[in-house]
Amino acid sequence: MEENAYAIALRQFDKAVRYIDLKPGMADYLRVPKRELIVNFPVTMDDGSVRVFTGYRVHHNTALGPTKGGIRYHPSVTLDEVRALAMWMTWKCAVVGIPYGGAKGGVVCDPKALSLRELEKMTRRYATEISVLMSPQGDIPAPDLGTGEREMAWIMDTYSMHRGYSVPAVVTGKPLAIGGSLGRSEATGRGVAITTLEALKRKNIPVDKARVVVQGFGKVGAPAAYLIEERGAKVIAVSDANGGVYNPNGIKIRELLAYAKTCGSVVGYPYAEPITNAELLELECDVLMPCALEKQITAANAPRVRAAIIAEGANGPLTPEADEILVGKGVFIIPDILCNAGGVTVSYFEWVQDLQSFFWSEDEINERLRQIMVRSFNHIARLAYEKEVDMRTAAQILGIQRVVEAVMIRGIYP
Repeated sequence: MEENAYAIALRQFDKAVRYIDLKPGMADYLRVPKRELIVNFPVTMDDGSVRVFTGYRVHHNTALGPTKGGIRYHPSVTLDEVRALAMWMTWKCAVVGIPYGGAKGGVVCDPKALSLRELEKMTRRYATEISVLMSPQGDIPAPDLGTGEREMAWIMDTYSMHRGYSVPAVVTGKPLAIGGSLGRSEATGRGVAITTLEALKRKNIPVDKARVVVQGFGKVGAPAAYLIEERGAKVIAVSDANGGVYNPNGIKIRELLAYAKTCGSVVGYPYAEPITNAELLELECDVLMPCALEKQITAANAPRVRAAIIAEGANGPLTPEADEILVGKGVFIIPDILCNAGGVTVSYFEWVQDLQSFFWSEDEINERLRQIMVRSFNHIARLAYEKEVDMRTAAQILGIQRVVEAVMIRGIYP
């Protein structure tokens, strides 16, 4: 039976805590979420029938501040997946030094199978159900797989209607017109590109000689691809859920983006040859960016992966077995809790701007993001060297240590 995401998150945690001197019971406390909400709610569909949806919201830890985490709409959403993502969010926020704990939410559904009206009704009802946990000081949702600016606008409006006044700081990833932040839509991909540039320096690979492969061409993969291309790298393959395209001489990413917007997929792009997602992961390249779903590289295909650097744009794209194989082969892995932390970092900037009703320029946001990502990358790389561990374990050690420090300083209530 395939190991689920939460079991993987716990294995990563258990590996990291071996390097930390913890007070008895502290590891047990951090292995479990603080609170979990399961909601089953009815929605009237367009044909007049009533359908019951199941949704989740999990808070892993609140020692560093209010909880932060995306809301995922996908048919495969499970409580264990949401638990894992919430836990990873706790370490991610701590790694980049922003004052949040980790949370995650999800609804079991296929958003593509719902009409716009059904999607809005379902979103507003889910927002109402989880509003017992939500607030700008308590829990701040954001977009994730299957959700975006539109859904965040609906959630913000629903929460505001219940309060009787506008509360823009209750969610991040909103449209600019209602308190969203400049730079937010590209932020996760920008973080992937920034950390990739740092890894190329570490491996002494000139960026203009780097061949990059990107799995997933959505909100993370597309900006990561065109931003790394703008720095001189050559993107030789890209894929989405329907398949991929490959051109050893490089793909013009902005052109591909325009094609995908028109045709609904990268498949069929005339200036590259077709390739499957499985083949794409095994291409010889300098950088592989898995920016799609969890568990894409496993013990089965890891021996055939030929990238020098793996930049984890997605959450949990490598299993622990794949990790072991790839680290053993000398692959430099930029772990997800560092690599894709650009999104939560700029979400934090958005929240701060909403709270003070004062907004920054895009250049200022991008520069602040760059500084945080580079500083965090170097901190983790230094810790990996000192502890003689891989980058993922070093990132987990750093995140866990910061949360533990906050818990110990605050004390155990009562």
